[in-house]
Amino acid sequence: MSHAPLLLQLVVILGAARLCGLVLRALGQPAVVGEMAAGFVLGPVVFGAFAPELHAYVFDRDSLPALAGLSEVGLVLFMLIIGAELRMPSGVGAQLKAAGAVGVLSVLAPLGLGLAIAPLLYPTLAPEGVGYWSFALFFGAAMSITAFPVLARILKDRGITQTPVGQLALASAAVIDVFAWIMLAAVVIMVGAHSDWHRLLAMLGGSAALVAFVFGVLKPVFARLIARYADDGRPEGVLLASLLIGTLACAYVTDLLGLHAVFGAFLFGACLPRDDRLLTALIERIEHVAVLVLMPIFFALAGLNTTSEAFQGTDGMALGLILVVAIAGKLAGGAAGARLAGRGWRESLSIGALMNARGLMELIVMKVGLDAGVIGRPMFTMLLVMAIVTTLMTAPLLGWFGGAARAGAPVDSGHPVR
Repeated sequence: MSHAPLLLQLVVILGAARLCGLVLRALGQPAVVGEMAAGFVLGPVVFGAFAPELHAYVFDRDSLPALAGLSEVGLVLFMLIIGAELRMPSGVGAQLKAAGAVGVLSVLAPLGLGLAIAPLLYPTLAPEGVGYWSFALFFGAAMSITAFPVLARILKDRGITQTPVGQLALASAAVIDVFAWIMLAAVVIMVGAHSDWHRLLAMLGGSAALVAFVFGVLKPVFARLIARYADDGRPEGVLLASLLIGTLACAYVTDLLGLHAVFGAFLFGACLPRDDRLLTALIERIEHVAVLVLMPIFFALAGLNTTSEAFQGTDGMALGLILVVAIAGKLAGGAAGARLAGRGWRESLSIGALMNARGLMELIVMKVGLDAGVIGRPMFTMLLVMAIVTTLMTAPLLGWFGGAARAGAPVDSGHPVR
């Protein structure tokens, strides 16, 4: 049987993503959760099980490289925006100590629980040849993720961004972002080195050199270029192309070093000036295309990497254990950090519920792990299910714990929902 042309694949993927996104929006959830679920539905577990011949035609393995290329571009552009957004939210200077407590415990609690159950998962779920500590540390890092963009959207939809709960949650998520990406980079370097100390030193040295070059050379250069050619914060023509070239170049270098391309794109975005006007322009000109057109392809390819084995026998029990650890770690860690900062129980549990949102950032972490070979398709499937379930839980738990000032319908901010 021949395979479907690229344009038909895009119609199927984008149509499923928008439909599922609209359904979840109507239920008061961020649309990105529906789009993530659409990727799962398009995979072998649902679409492939109910219509195997049609699924094989639409997503024939020989036709996937083109989709993979588009997905990679979308992921790199998305990480540029995530890097550019990396900053402490305004008005949280007085909460930095509390945010540190919540952020650190929201990483350490799920990380510790993840490491505690890793010996149970490693024998059956680690790919052949992957060392125990590489698998265990990656799994712990995956448990520790909080999705800053989804969290911010939930707070905005409920009108509580400027409340004490909202401000502390945003600041804490920013702290978690820093910890999680450093930890993930360290695991990927360890896996990529394959116990070869020379390779490990080369990866570490190359990564350090790139960080020094990006912040020592590119940051001041682009700050001057933006100040001169985009003083209103809106880059045009050549300058916008230069930003894209810088993003792709840094992504290529980190990929060359044995890290994933997402790290380079994130690093370049992080070096750009903290200018809200520039960020708005990048969102309007880059993120809308990346999130609305290219990222659904990423979700679909993620779904194609799932397997029904994750729901059977001992793997099904492992999935249940992963869900319990993921939820308990974030709820307990976030709530404990907020209590240490002097918050009441209801407010503390609300913070813990918000830290439980993993969203798209978890999928990016999973993709890095799968590409690095540290996890296989069964574990990938379990982490995808965990990401969807924990993100779906966030808004209901927030209302249950009394953390929402109002529970109105979602508000259209004009930005893509992620």
